[in-house]
Amino acid sequence: MGYVYALCAALLFGANGSVTKVILGAGIEPAQLTLFRVGGTALIAAIVLLFANRNAFRVTWRQLSILVALGIVGVALLQFAYAVAIQVLPVGITLLIEYTAVLIVATVAYFFFHEKVRARLWVAIGLVLIGLAVVAQIWASELVPFGVLMAFAAAVCLATYFLVGEREVGKTSPMAVAFWTMGSATVFWLVFSGWWRIDPELFTTSVSLSGNLAPFELPLIVPILWNVLLGSFLPFLLSLFALKYLTATAAGIVASAEVIFAFLFAWLWLGEGLNSLQVVGAAVVLVGIILAQTARMNKVVDADLAIAAESADALV
Repeated sequence: MGYVYALCAALLFGANGSVTKVILGAGIEPAQLTLFRVGGTALIAAIVLLFANRNAFRVTWRQLSILVALGIVGVALLQFAYAVAIQVLPVGITLLIEYTAVLIVATVAYFFFHEKVRARLWVAIGLVLIGLAVVAQIWASELVPFGVLMAFAAAVCLATYFLVGEREVGKTSPMAVAFWTMGSATVFWLVFSGWWRIDPELFTTSVSLSGNLAPFELPLIVPILWNVLLGSFLPFLLSLFALKYLTATAAGIVASAEVIFAFLFAWLWLGEGLNSLQVVGAAVVLVGIILAQTARMNKVVDADLAIAAESADALV
């Protein structure tokens, strides 16, 4: 069941990249879409906690300050950087770059937190760098440099979320971490997203699903609701359920399937494909990511897994 939950989460996350691209193409700005996504997730998390675990709302002032900072860097700026990147880069390549966060986490854990890591980390770094160079075809690259920069910025933000989040989630429930971080990101983008510039009629305007699905149209509010419910909250919840049955390392390895699903959906839906050499490069990157995911030996996850399982029980 753990693998089923983790794969379903990866599937939904992977599909969401194509949905996001459709929304951005309809005229919603990246910061505005980020506001909808984090705001909707925070609201759902609040409702869940209200009925399942009201005590989880209680955090110390120190915890709150850390969670607020985590929400701004690890959620608000992460989602924004990702949304900007996929405006000019293929979805799969953007996610491939973003997942280098796994390398950053293991490297920072080694140099700054003095955690023991297996020697495979250095092999993983080499594989990822080589694989990314092949995918980007740096000898004749047509990738937009700004998009690549924003994808790497997303990787740094995601690594921050992993490093800080794994230590904070042990002090309260994962759902509470989601509420406070998403809530903080919501407040941030309420100020800076320019949501007031959106014409309300845009939500009911029919938009093309683009690419191979261009003949089909839906009101814009439909893909936005998908983005919030099926692209954010539900896969997050499924990830929690997965942790009830899997170790964090195993769940993380399965989660990397998101990149494969993203490539698949982008190819079938948006017509974004890779040549055979890029496919090989993408496979090399994924191998490197999996090696890096298993490189850390001294993790602070035991308490996290117990609390995640307890939270999953409460949500059921």
